[in-house]
Amino acid sequence: MIETRGLTKKYGELFAIRDIDLALDAGDVFGFIGPNGAGKTTTMRILATLLNPTWGEAYVCGASIYTKPKEIRKAVGYMPDFFGVYEDMKVIEYLEFFAAAYRIRGPQRRKVCDEVLELVDLSYKREALATSLSRGMTQRLGLARVLLHEPRVLLLDEPASGLDPRARIAMRELLKRLRDTGKTIMVSSHILPELADICNKIGIIEKGELIFNADVETAIRQVRPNTILRIGVAGDQAAAITLLEGLPLVERVEPAGEGASDKGLRVTLTQHTRDYADLAAAIVTAGQKLTLFKEEEINLETVFMALTKGITA
Repeated sequence: MIETRGLTKKYGELFAIRDIDLALDAGDVFGFIGPNGAGKTTTMRILATLLNPTWGEAYVCGASIYTKPKEIRKAVGYMPDFFGVYEDMKVIEYLEFFAAAYRIRGPQRRKVCDEVLELVDLSYKREALATSLSRGMTQRLGLARVLLHEPRVLLLDEPASGLDPRARIAMRELLKRLRDTGKTIMVSSHILPELADICNKIGIIEKGELIFNADVETAIRQVRPNTILRIGVAGDQAAAITLLEGLPLVERVEPAGEGASDKGLRVTLTQHTRDYADLAAAIVTAGQKLTLFKEEEINLETVFMALTKGITA
């Protein structure tokens, strides 16, 4: 659905983006991660045919940004990080105005507007002035606008920018619903928890260069090749340590530490070990009572900090 080859944008001697290679399939949700000024917005504007690259090629739904920009605009819904609304328009009037621009006519126009309002949970604000909406509602209205023409690809630039925690959660749930409809979504953000549970692929951009591009599982394994378990026992902890250290799939055992949210043991498995189903049984068979047994999670913030140097363009 989206493919770029050597995509580059240069301003004088400054590279906003350099040699970006991407390939997203239908249904992918791609988290575009990077600090402010790294090149996320530039990349998305080029894909939306709003900005020409200096060199390189990009295809959206099989159409080239150079030769078929009109076809791309029909297939894409682009939501910028900041956008304005018309002060004298009600919410429903605002959507109908853009629906008319997309040449949606007659009763179908009102039907489509009502459907997207319901999707973004703004039906109860249909008669309110667009300028009276909160920041979170305005972001949802902007998302409703880009859904009017039923695009196959969504380019969402910092959709949760400036939102309070409750509004960010609402936006994240909305993105999950859109993901479940099968749309290809490219969403940029520097607030990493937003992307952790909605994306199947991530790209990390720094100083205009795409330094990582793979699925989320690959990113986690690159940063932490070993599986780490958190294990708690009700009995003799020293005996549990001795037991675990004697198992072939265990590489290292250590106390979780005073600062840990869960007490117990931190057990590092040997590299490439993913199946540890028999480990709990071995502990119980040895007479220990398990109080905690879970895999230690690694979040996107940890991945991002491990793979980047904190440089912007």
